[in-house]
Amino acid sequence: MLGRVSLPLKSVARRSISSQRYASTKTIREALEEVIPAQQARLKQLKAEHGQTVIGDVTVEHVIGGMRGLKAMLWESSVLDPMEGIRFHGLSIPDCQQVLPAAPGGKEIIAESMLWLLMTGKVPTEAETRQLSRELAERGELPDYVVQLIDALPQTLHPMTQLGMGVAALNKESKFAAAYEQGIKKTEYWAHTLEDSMNLLARLPALAARIYRNVYNPGQPIPGVSKDLDLVGNYVNMLGYGNNHDLTEYLRLYIALHGDHEGGNASAHTAHLVGSTLSDPYLAYSAALFALAGPLHGLANQEVLRWQLNMQKEIGDNVSHDDIREFLWRTLKSGQVVPGYGHGVLRNPDPRFMALQKFCETRPELLKDPVIQLVQKTYDVAPGVLKEHGKTKNPYPNVDAASGCVLYHYGLTQFKYYTVIFGVSRALGCLTQLVWARALGLPIERPKSLSMDVIDTLVKSS
Repeated sequence: MLGRVSLPLKSVARRSISSQRYASTKTIREALEEVIPAQQARLKQLKAEHGQTVIGDVTVEHVIGGMRGLKAMLWESSVLDPMEGIRFHGLSIPDCQQVLPAAPGGKEIIAESMLWLLMTGKVPTEAETRQLSRELAERGELPDYVVQLIDALPQTLHPMTQLGMGVAALNKESKFAAAYEQGIKKTEYWAHTLEDSMNLLARLPALAARIYRNVYNPGQPIPGVSKDLDLVGNYVNMLGYGNNHDLTEYLRLYIALHGDHEGGNASAHTAHLVGSTLSDPYLAYSAALFALAGPLHGLANQEVLRWQLNMQKEIGDNVSHDDIREFLWRTLKSGQVVPGYGHGVLRNPDPRFMALQKFCETRPELLKDPVIQLVQKTYDVAPGVLKEHGKTKNPYPNVDAASGCVLYHYGLTQFKYYTVIFGVSRALGCLTQLVWARALGLPIERPKSLSMDVIDTLVKSS
């Protein structure tokens, strides 16, 4: 953690985005230049004084069970507590909703304010947030060769495959790769990594929106990047839903909440691993996207929605809790899991799920939606059924239990695209980690692997 977050006493008045830099407002790079030296010194001291201190044991289960729960990564921007859920530099989701600036005319957290918090450990001012929005918008147009690449891909190619290819192709623009080839000091790695990360984050909405247009609405014009909109405002506008304020607000919240979830999940760890080889952020994050595309990771929200729609089709709209309970038991007895419930770390309801539920509670049109009503009724019943079933460590909902159903309500009904939105979001945390890994001089990852023969020998000798 970068230190205790100081909360602003008052929000400054919202202003329209100007082409001029806000007076006395730092850029995100300047803010990082202020906090990096202290963190470098802190890590150096930690290594010198406690480098050989034992903070956990390694069991055979860790080795053969996907390293689940093994404490083996440094990840500064967020910490996931099994009972409390995620905290971003010490701030819970309700804390963030209280103090992080929203978009002009909006109420939800936006990507820019979350990015500032993740990168610097500090709550941005309104002016800093607006300036960051402006900076990202100015970087947001796609290079022509990437446009041509995406437009040439088959319409039937999975949207996540297209997103990963597009991000990897942006490697041609890498400032880090160019500087490294010329020869730069290690102390300068982070600044070039930041430049790439800002460019990549800025261009993800245009890239993701172009994929959506090509796959689902061929020939439809795509608006350009507006300098007067925030990152998600531009994204929704380019998707063709710019007039839907509620969808824009929902995606602002969704993308901010999905931006970072500790470093051990598959996509975040993949970005860190590939980045540790000094691959540039484009290559590192494209690898993360292909991890995110796996059914056990980023496809969960579409699986939940498909399951909910199947339930609705089978038992109808006006369902009772008993109807849902019977459907849950049929699902479990058939050998399937209940999608959207359980989590690799959490042992309580996911605070991200609760935040999305509260979003729905403030909008009567969402509360009237039969699928969203089904989500709420399932939440009433499922934990009890799963506890009785006795085969899950966490019988409570995760964020995927609600996220896809709201997208579906607002007209984004193309299931295969949902993970692309997740991919736009998760860049916030993964790119933050790449910058800090270079600033702190973290080494290449190289854990030790073992064969079963070696494990047998170690077990016998112990």
